[in-house]
Amino acid sequence: MPKILVVDDERVLVKGIKFNLENEGYQVETGSDGEEAVEKARAGQFDLIILDLMMPKIDGLQACMKIREFSNVPIIMLTARSEDRDKIIGFECGADDYITKPFNILEVKARIRALLRRAGQTAQQERIANRLERGVIAIDTAERSAWRDGKPVELTAKEFDLMELLLRNPGRVYSRENLLDQVWGYEYIGDYRTVDVHIRRLREKLEPDPANPEYIMTKWGVGYYLSVKPD
Repeated sequence: MPKILVVDDERVLVKGIKFNLENEGYQVETGSDGEEAVEKARAGQFDLIILDLMMPKIDGLQACMKIREFSNVPIIMLTARSEDRDKIIGFECGADDYITKPFNILEVKARIRALLRRAGQTAQQERIANRLERGVIAIDTAERSAWRDGKPVELTAKEFDLMELLLRNPGRVYSRENLLDQVWGYEYIGDYRTVDVHIRRLREKLEPDPANPEYIMTKWGVGYYLSVKPD
């Protein structure tokens, strides 16, 4: 179940929120000041954070901004203030939602579910956007991971860069000179056979039958390309 951090200097309020959220099946950690909020957010993997606006040491707005320096975790701000100006400031500091005290715990639960659902959809969209696939070959450009037929494959940095370029441009034929320029850099001074070696290694690691490649193809006398034929 999702893990939630609740930080407020009103201990009775924190205890009540913790009790209700744990009854819903959430894992809950608590804190009582802004510095503790930042420390726990940095140390733990939370799915959502609830911050009070007015807290000792540093307030919720400062804590929110500090957390935003290293995390995109959804943040709900709690406050006794109802002015629109305060809410706008909260959103500008990185908060995702704002709940005014006193509140109904059912509303808090509903806001939490909505934010977690939205965060999950965003994460899924990012995973899809970062994933490039062709047949049995797949890579994740954010994690720089590769798979063949669902099994992890270890690629060197240049092998990964070369495969990413081909996957992003299926059907486009690249000469050895083009590939050296785009993958190794314009200042690279080396033998064009470097490209041939890396292509051979990619085929050995990613093609079902390296001797008869289905994906990483050669256009004789020109260069290499990723097949666009149906699998």
